[in-house]
Amino acid sequence: MGKKITKILIANRGEIAVRVMRTAKKLGIRTVGIYSRIDAGSLHVTLADEAVCIGEAELSETYLNIPTIIATAKEKNCDAIHPGYGFLAESAAFVKACDDAGLIFIGPDAKSMQVMGNKIEARSWAKNSGVPITEGVTGDKETLIKACNAIGFPVLLKAAAGGGGKGMTIVREAGQLEEALEATARQAKAYFGDDTVYIEKYLEEPRHIEIQILGDLHGNVIHLFERECSIQRRYQKIIEESPSPTLTAEVRAKMGTAAVKIGKEIGYSSAGTIEFLVDKNLNFYFLEMNTRIQVEHPVTEMVTGVDIVEEQIRIAEGEPLRLRQEDIHQHGHAIECRIYAEDPENNFLPSPGLMTLYSEPQGDQIRIDTGVTPGTEIKSMFDPMISKLVVWADTREQAARRMNEALAFYGIHGIRTNISYLKKLIIGEPFLRNTISTRFCDEHTDEIVAAIKAEREEIPRHLLLIGYLLLTLRHPPAIGVIHDQPGAIWRSVGFWRHRIQLTVSCEGKEFPLFIPAISEKELDLETEGKLYHAAVHDIQPSFLQFTVDGEPYHMLYSEDRDHREYISMGGHIFLMKRLDFLPNELIAASAESLGADLFHVNAPMPGKVIKINVKPGDDVKKGTTLLILEAMKMENNIVAFRDARVSEVNVELNQLVEVHSPLVVFEEENSEIAK
Repeated sequence: MGKKITKILIANRGEIAVRVMRTAKKLGIRTVGIYSRIDAGSLHVTLADEAVCIGEAELSETYLNIPTIIATAKEKNCDAIHPGYGFLAESAAFVKACDDAGLIFIGPDAKSMQVMGNKIEARSWAKNSGVPITEGVTGDKETLIKACNAIGFPVLLKAAAGGGGKGMTIVREAGQLEEALEATARQAKAYFGDDTVYIEKYLEEPRHIEIQILGDLHGNVIHLFERECSIQRRYQKIIEESPSPTLTAEVRAKMGTAAVKIGKEIGYSSAGTIEFLVDKNLNFYFLEMNTRIQVEHPVTEMVTGVDIVEEQIRIAEGEPLRLRQEDIHQHGHAIECRIYAEDPENNFLPSPGLMTLYSEPQGDQIRIDTGVTPGTEIKSMFDPMISKLVVWADTREQAARRMNEALAFYGIHGIRTNISYLKKLIIGEPFLRNTISTRFCDEHTDEIVAAIKAEREEIPRHLLLIGYLLLTLRHPPAIGVIHDQPGAIWRSVGFWRHRIQLTVSCEGKEFPLFIPAISEKELDLETEGKLYHAAVHDIQPSFLQFTVDGEPYHMLYSEDRDHREYISMGGHIFLMKRLDFLPNELIAASAESLGADLFHVNAPMPGKVIKINVKPGDDVKKGTTLLILEAMKMENNIVAFRDARVSEVNVELNQLVEVHSPLVVFEEENSEIAK
């Protein structure tokens, strides 16, 4: 037995910091949270027993600042540090700093991290352990170019020190290689501080399946079975599940044995994940090892009943594993969806901003891991993940159905999210029949987005109008209204002698509405020549359950700081406006009209300028990448929307810009290009 941990500093933020705090509190361990000043209102700051601001905003000065984090842990008399995932979770230098300071690092030792945290060394260990691997190589640019020709296209470029899908590119032909190498090296340096690029043969239509392992300081290693993570977008996992619907019992056992063997070979002690690619013939190949807790660990916890963070803490205290391999069983089926602040209908551009509504689904066997609360502002400098929605059921089909229902009740307004995209995936035939691969989203996103738009248009407008009226008659918006007391219009309409007529705008289109009868919880409404009867079953300022002609529906409502009103139904959000209210303020212009003209290219989001490809006087064609804007750890190409000549470039490298900031100006006269 080692030292008993009584106080942990959590060197992270967001949902994983909250997740670690939850288990620490269960074990009676006090927690210290750290935060940058822009994170001061975050949930992890509120939930920590003590919270310390360690800087302003820059990651290098805050969540990546090893000396400051160590000093804070010592000052607060912590016994241990939990790194979560990301940031310093796989930094051997951080492990060494903890060791030197006499702090317990809740994770593996520096040697395991160095070996398995680097894809090149990890593959060598796997190969020596007899685990199958795909062919690959690293080296300088000339070496890599030659290697690609020898391996054969397509190839996959990766950051050698990376993970989480960051800095990965498929190259299918030689002409794309040099530029892709440059971009991958640049992203590798930005994300992981190491520009080493690794190349491996790319497998067509692979499955991504990983094995969760636990190892202690006494040489014991077990696995907690597998998670399938094949639903990915741009190499970023978005849906994970356990058990895998792909594996046979025989292959599952072989993969578990291989993962445990790797863990024992390197003397691994903590929670870790061995990741594999599995081809259509169920041959599996070692991909990499993540020497930390994974984002998707909740699905394993749901099907095995094991609290992985608790096991990490007990292992760090020196306890032998409490579980034997024969104690671990999979029960039922769990699915996790990652909720991201991004716009599927606009090439998944990050969507930072203030959430005007945050309403979580409720119910049995629903788990939500998040670091946000109502009113949280999603920051552009952090990863865009808002939360992880996890459900459990007896069967995969039941779990998918429960997930679809939970997504429908997940209300987030004020920013764009991928909720509607996830709903389409989870109820789609390819997912339900398990005919997917890691390339599915990239190959089918256009049709998925088209289906989302079609579904949105098919929502009957009378349902939106009725629900919105029921909400706003009971709870008027904050903008000036004809009646000066909340709810006054609802009380007074009962005394009107004539049929009530209102006008409501839905997505800019005006609808005249007639209300021939109304009471406290019911109304009749006529629009576009049809009469409907509606009844309220539950109503709150932001939530409504109601029926229309006996059919049940639910709706969410919010209002932003500019008094724009939004409702959502079935995961789709609509802009609404009561035209019988006094017009204190005008509805703000839509994104398309904010500074958009034929001569100005403005920032579509807040971010940092990391590359500029043009200068004044350059002639550009439509689609040319003018510059690259980094937002939420993603590179976003800002392209020319027409043929033009550049007049001005209004930004510099590494400059931080706000949404709608002017980036590039085109000349007004461009006759030569026009010819």
